[in-house]
Amino acid sequence: MRIVVKVGTHAIAGRTGRPDHAALKRLVAQLCALRKDGNEVFFVSSGAVAAGVEALGLTARPCDVNDVQMCAAVGQARFIGEYEALFGAHDVKIGQVLLTHHDFEARRRSQNVKKSLDHLVKAGIVPIINENDVVADEELKGQTFGDNDWLSFLIAKLVKADVLVLLTTVDGLLDAAGKRIAEVDSFRNVSRLVRTGEKGTLSKGGMDSKLRAVKAAVASGIDVYIANGRKRVLEAILSGRSAGTFFPASVLG
Repeated sequence: MRIVVKVGTHAIAGRTGRPDHAALKRLVAQLCALRKDGNEVFFVSSGAVAAGVEALGLTARPCDVNDVQMCAAVGQARFIGEYEALFGAHDVKIGQVLLTHHDFEARRRSQNVKKSLDHLVKAGIVPIINENDVVADEELKGQTFGDNDWLSFLIAKLVKADVLVLLTTVDGLLDAAGKRIAEVDSFRNVSRLVRTGEKGTLSKGGMDSKLRAVKAAVASGIDVYIANGRKRVLEAILSGRSAGTFFPASVLG
């Protein structure tokens, strides 16, 4: 099975943006277990900008484009170092893949991305994928992926994934009373029934960003889950136990 797992910033970083070692260790162990079971795993990870925010002593994600790029450059090295050590403890090699929206605009470029990702997983390497915030131009409206939610959909579609898992800091899609919705069989009433919540000060996304990616993914024939990245949920999800919110492929009504 081909699985794309995306984790949001706040699921793997503390309030200041410092990488949360315990959360990272728990998540990496789950990803390695999936791979050991014979799955092909593509890992989309946010957190680089937040790590740079903390490392540079800032209090929140900056608004200036150049400052965001600076945070990304500093934070990316910090995060990839953490991942290399944690995956290495499971004897798993990783490869860093940094992308921008330009990589998906032309078929030739997107197919080159696909070939690279396919080659990595076939060689037993887990791709660690992130938006290349160092060169991304946030002044151009709509030219970034939105905390990697849309990027994770594009990757899932490109590699023909069976499942996309979006890991966040809540137990899934919550209704107006704050209770988890186990499965969504129609998008028709989602905006009226759910509580989308607010994004944090270190990230760009939020539940609205995730639902946009979910809707596109299920329309492309990909099963999607939204679940709590601070819990051990991946095994439960893939074994059919109730965890997070499940969006079956092609559920659009």
